[in-house]
Amino acid sequence: MKKTRAVITGVHGWVPDYILTNRELETMVDTNDEWIVTRTGIKERRILKGENKGTSIIGINAIKGLLKKTNTDPEDIDLIICATVTPDMPFPATANIIADGVGATKSYSFDISAACSGFLYALTIGSQFIETGMHKKVIIVGADKMSSIIDYQDRATCIIFGDGGGAVLLEPTTEEVGVMDSLLHSDGSGAPYLHMKAGGSRKPATTETIANREHYAFQEGSSVFKFAVTNMAEVSANIMMKNNLTASEVAWLVPHQANKRIIDATANRMGIGPDKVMLNIEKYGNTTAGTLPLCLWDYESQLKKGDNIILAAFGGGFTWGSVYLKWGYDPK
Repeated sequence: MKKTRAVITGVHGWVPDYILTNRELETMVDTNDEWIVTRTGIKERRILKGENKGTSIIGINAIKGLLKKTNTDPEDIDLIICATVTPDMPFPATANIIADGVGATKSYSFDISAACSGFLYALTIGSQFIETGMHKKVIIVGADKMSSIIDYQDRATCIIFGDGGGAVLLEPTTEEVGVMDSLLHSDGSGAPYLHMKAGGSRKPATTETIANREHYAFQEGSSVFKFAVTNMAEVSANIMMKNNLTASEVAWLVPHQANKRIIDATANRMGIGPDKVMLNIEKYGNTTAGTLPLCLWDYESQLKKGDNIILAAFGGGFTWGSVYLKWGYDPK
């Protein structure tokens, strides 16, 4: 009996219209275009503006596009998992709001928080529901409105992050395509280097935490960079080794879009040239859980059925991991 796998049968992304360029950032904080591009590779990022607009807006638009292009009835969706660190509110889950917004009235839904590795975690979890035969159609969303937790007086973080995300549809297959393997890790000792100081149960919001600007993302850049370079590169090389993949057999590396230097280090460790690396950090920045599906969306027309693809990410927590998948369809 052939094994049932979870295969991606469609991908769609969505980003807000407003473009925050490096030139505009120069008017807001002590930085400049050359400094940003040299250190990160980022030229611009998208920002979701407007009252009462949260991450669910990104997820709803991404899924609506996905349902349309795959000709899928929203009532046929069994489960929606949303990976995000910027939920609309502590509860209900943003996935619940998204499900309502797209008309997925027969699905259940929940959020997962694993920072920049969130999409990989959610993709691996969602695949299990398909592989066991429990569900037939699962949607994985990776989306973040990072502008809602970024201090635009802090040049260490405000230059990096943007808003956006994407979604993929998982369905069962008995062909040799789909999610083949995953390696996921976490290390809570990394929390001091990348976190948000206040707003949780440990330190609820007070006038003091607001005055101290503790409701914004905090990052100790040099420490995070060192951990990310080492671990994202290592886990990507390890999943290749585990599955007996050579660099020539890998069609694409899909790396988390945090920093061009981290991406280059990961590709070098894997022995993969720049022509096989998905890159869109220059126009979106770091959208946290949204970077990987946005890459797949941008490069969808270049993907062929059976392509060996390695997805890799590293995020706050620390969390990191890699997923090996074989692409499930030819360009449409």
